[in-house]
Amino acid sequence: MKWTLTAAGLLFLLYPALRPWEDETTTQGAQAAMGSTAWVASHLFAMIGFILVPIALLEIHRTAAITFWVGAGLTLPYYGAEDFGLHEIASQPNILELAESVRYNPVAATTFAVGLVTMGVAAIMVAVRLRTTASILFAAGFALFLPQFFTPPVARIAHGVLLAAGCLWLAWESARSQAKDPQLAAS
Repeated sequence: MKWTLTAAGLLFLLYPALRPWEDETTTQGAQAAMGSTAWVASHLFAMIGFILVPIALLEIHRTAAITFWVGAGLTLPYYGAEDFGLHEIASQPNILELAESVRYNPVAATTFAVGLVTMGVAAIMVAVRLRTTASILFAAGFALFLPQFFTPPVARIAHGVLLAAGCLWLAWESARSQAKDPQLAAS
């Protein structure tokens, strides 16, 4: 468990830190950001993080793990379109219209939002169960995942730091607790 949560935390930090922060309201900025290899890699980091977290949660809180998986399942298709779809259309002269169509499709945007909120709920379930500073930090990171999209790049990078801190601290705390009492694993 420790390695999956640790890896997820590092990937959630790399996601905003390596993501290109060009002005996506301009054709040139959108093409530069979405057309870059860093765009693909950074979004892929988040997607892998979403897969790793519930694996770790199986040892902490099984219901939260299942809830998180549902949220990830709803979120990942949107991330795939954002990552691979926008990257592929980045060279098109009408990239701004196409990106808006991809990002604001009502069904896609709704499942994305519901998925992120569901993952936030799962993280809060962990915090309610454990009642530790690490679990509260972990829950705060996931509860703020959706709102951070409406903030400037520096806040989004700070959110990545928050997610990394929450995941890494929870991994350390859980490993320490298991070392003391291996029976504390799952419930």
